[in-house]
Amino acid sequence: MTLSRGLRCVLIVFLFSPCLLAQVAPEVCPRAAAGSVVAEPEDLRSKDGVLKIELAYRSFVDTRGQTRYCYIYAKDGSQAPTLRVRPSDELTLSLKNEIPTAAMPQAMTAHAGPGAQMCVGGPMTVVSTNLHFHGLTIPPACHQDDTLRTFIEPSSQPFEYRFRIPPTQPPGLYWYHPHVHGLNKAQVLGGASGALVVEGIEAVNDFVSGLPERVLVIRDQELINPNAQPAPSASMPPPIVLRDAEGDILNTGTGTGKPAKDLSLNFVPISFPEYQSAVINMRPLERQLWRVLNASAITYIDLQVLFNDTAQSLGVVALDGVPVNQNGNDQKRVVWKSHILLPPAGRAEFVVNGPPEGVRGSLVTRSVDSGPVGENDPTRPLASILVASNAPAPQSQLPKSPGTLLSLHTAPLREATPSRIRKLYFSEKLQDASNPNSPTEFYLTVDGQTPAPFDPNSAAPNMTARRGDVEDWVIENRSQELHAFHIHQVHFQLLEWNGVPVEEPYLRDTINVSYWDGKSPVYPRVKLRMDFRNVSSVGTFVYHCHLLEHEDGGMMGTIRVEPSPQKAARSHSRHPLPRQSDPN
Repeated sequence: MTLSRGLRCVLIVFLFSPCLLAQVAPEVCPRAAAGSVVAEPEDLRSKDGVLKIELAYRSFVDTRGQTRYCYIYAKDGSQAPTLRVRPSDELTLSLKNEIPTAAMPQAMTAHAGPGAQMCVGGPMTVVSTNLHFHGLTIPPACHQDDTLRTFIEPSSQPFEYRFRIPPTQPPGLYWYHPHVHGLNKAQVLGGASGALVVEGIEAVNDFVSGLPERVLVIRDQELINPNAQPAPSASMPPPIVLRDAEGDILNTGTGTGKPAKDLSLNFVPISFPEYQSAVINMRPLERQLWRVLNASAITYIDLQVLFNDTAQSLGVVALDGVPVNQNGNDQKRVVWKSHILLPPAGRAEFVVNGPPEGVRGSLVTRSVDSGPVGENDPTRPLASILVASNAPAPQSQLPKSPGTLLSLHTAPLREATPSRIRKLYFSEKLQDASNPNSPTEFYLTVDGQTPAPFDPNSAAPNMTARRGDVEDWVIENRSQELHAFHIHQVHFQLLEWNGVPVEEPYLRDTINVSYWDGKSPVYPRVKLRMDFRNVSSVGTFVYHCHLLEHEDGGMMGTIRVEPSPQKAARSHSRHPLPRQSDPN
């Protein structure tokens, strides 16, 4: 019998021949097909108070030449698993950098000041990585949440992160991602991120008890169809595509046009210009808790759920990991919103009611005006919400009987007396003022200091504070694009928006600051109350713009929080420093 060439090839494949190896080999950092049903990340749950896992950090260049990055669970190969822990749990995470080293360059620059001891690794290379546990109130220490002295190389042994979730950590949505200054945008844009859930929200807010829950991670990526043109609307021609010096597409001011980046939802791509939606299946009128993370490198998201193009109310129960009924807000269990703005790194947890049968449902992001020199973030769909009585349930469900409701009540941060007021400001400058196409330098400056990009080799922090202090920070934006202020280790409360007091008790770790119009004598600003009372805030850590292109470009600074004088005196480990009298 004579076999056809195709059939011979198929048979040989089963005998492990390389005949079709390129077609059957598992893909590194796989991505779902456009229009796919949104699959939830695998849940890795703590057991008996411990979560111990091994992750491999990998990269892959796809057929378009774009580099993907991902975290792979070593045990089963799943990508970007959701880490689920409870307050007081121990987390041990072993991270192995498996980025290919064939063309690994020489060292670039070390991220530690003169004489500083590295946690792991040596000088940084373009394949260095580490982890930041965004939003957790854990110390900025080696093997915990140090991002300044930890550089894990492909040649390194697996590096172990180990720490205890604080017993006072609010239950909610956090996340993990790399944080190597200069490399953040590329790695996060390539997909390196995952969700981390501190369990127990039903025990502080019984409104969500028993609800099915979904973890939805929105990521951005380079345009899959960069040469495609936006389709003209019925009333206007497509806007002209303008790019900045870094190549990102500038805001058109129309709410339409080519976006600076494509988006994905749990790795299902929603790509310009067709915007084929991902699919979320629900049962008619089903109520669910959605935990949504904007893990984008530079893209703002303004979430909205539509039924037949009509906006629906979303019941927000937590922002940036903190339940809204905390910080003296015990009576207000739910905040109803018609849309939710999420800057890069922002998180929102909200209750969604599914559409009735026969009603068209969709999850969209509205246009965000990022400023005349900001990226273009147009209106676009994210997912179609399809209802059916036999739709599969989400993989996780909150307990129906949370028992005794836990009180997270502490003295509201607003009522604390600030020890000082500081002013910081965002600003930008072309490296070559005579060349509009030259790269931009980005600054986040303490008022009174000279604007300068973040210097990873400097040993001196930009500011110092005391553990136990509460401070008010005024953050100004002196540039013509949005910036998202973020600080590690602590949360803060918004007190004023552009000089107007706001009654908002919610705690955050990331907040948007409006852009300057280029002519107003008063810059846009927010006033924040910063909380350094937690013992985990002791150490040196960073604050920065979470548009990672800006952070990589220098829009970052450091603050050193010293132990309280009483603790320092008891420890005899060092002499307490005198309290600074200046605001810097």
